[in-house]
Amino acid sequence: MSIELKIQPLRYVLAVREEGSFHGAALKLHRSQPALSMAIRDLEEKLGQPLFEKAHKGQLTPFGEYCLPRFRELINQHDRLANELQHMAKGHQGRVTLATVPSVASRLMPEFLAAFVAEYPDININLHDENAEFVCRLVANGEVDLGISSMWVQDETLAFNPLFEDNVGVVMRQDHPLASRSSLQWQELTEERFIANGTSRLLKHTPAASLVDNNDFFISNMISLLAMLEAGSGITTLPRLAFPVGNDKLCFVPLSEPKLVRQIGIIKQASRSLSPSAQALEKMIHAQLAGMAIS
Repeated sequence: MSIELKIQPLRYVLAVREEGSFHGAALKLHRSQPALSMAIRDLEEKLGQPLFEKAHKGQLTPFGEYCLPRFRELINQHDRLANELQHMAKGHQGRVTLATVPSVASRLMPEFLAAFVAEYPDININLHDENAEFVCRLVANGEVDLGISSMWVQDETLAFNPLFEDNVGVVMRQDHPLASRSSLQWQELTEERFIANGTSRLLKHTPAASLVDNNDFFISNMISLLAMLEAGSGITTLPRLAFPVGNDKLCFVPLSEPKLVRQIGIIKQASRSLSPSAQALEKMIHAQLAGMAIS
């Protein structure tokens, strides 16, 4: 029949061995000597052999000498596991998978994740850079813990918590006749060659919907889109965050009519709890990104 070993009596045995007496062990552990002696005696009864010599209370028996390193190994293993579980429960270690749209991944994540890793060095982050639809799909399928994106279609299986708004503007070459304007109305773009992209759906169901309906190109890849714009093949609309910082060939002119924004937020499964490490990431995302201004 197997026996159940409690950790505390094993600690008492090690303390007696290290201090050389039951009295010394009791003082070290801030326990009464009778309580310590009784716990060790109960352990000996479970094992069926004495651990200490009767004539010399602090001296181990041969059986006790055999048990000592095994008790120490079990205690160390217990303490390692308890420490690991405690850190995991507090969100101090673990693994988190995060999916974001490319503009968030390139503009916001480097600095944010550097700060997060500095505060939680034992949490491993996996970052996926995908378009908005794929971010939602990854979250819905449970392939990632959290997403940072906009949600184009309502989904009851997903929870969306807004973080900030990203203003939409017109992107064109620096030498375009409209490039010097402080803002633009959609009617001024009707004669332009319009290049639609994945975010152009923001214009749907607005007075500017005809720009998308009558587009000359549709390009989903950002690198290809920028190349076409730089070549002067047309203009497009983009959220401010998606506009490439430092691009000296293109400019961003805010769209004033209609005034459009892309809402960015945290996406997670509505009916499933987050791991402690994912909770820590979500909390820090809110603390650092919620309500931020995009410029």
